[in-house]
Amino acid sequence: MIDKPDEYGKLRTIEGAYDTIITEKWKASRAWRPPNPNHLLAAIPGTVLQIIAKEGQKLKKGDPLLTLEAMKMENCILMPFDGTIISIQAEEGKLVKNKQLLVEIDPAL
Repeated sequence: MIDKPDEYGKLRTIEGAYDTIITEKWKASRAWRPPNPNHLLAAIPGTVLQIIAKEGQKLKKGDPLLTLEAMKMENCILMPFDGTIISIQAEEGKLVKNKQLLVEIDPAL
């Protein structure tokens, strides 16, 4: 049986006690949240070559949104489902990081 840690990070168990150090990095870490399905994130880091879609535009699944260059290859990023573009967070010619928000989509047409 494990008890809750006290203010010093000490846990009490049947087998004995374990000292842990709660660091500032751990205190500042955020709890995991499931990803928002309406946010299109960059799968890999790269450079945005062209933005094809416009904010407020209604698109169908498979329509092109933007072109991302990564690892010397051009990748056409497609609309994942039918919806309306709420906002485009990427800019042409700018670098994007892995998992950076590119496009916010409203699934309701």
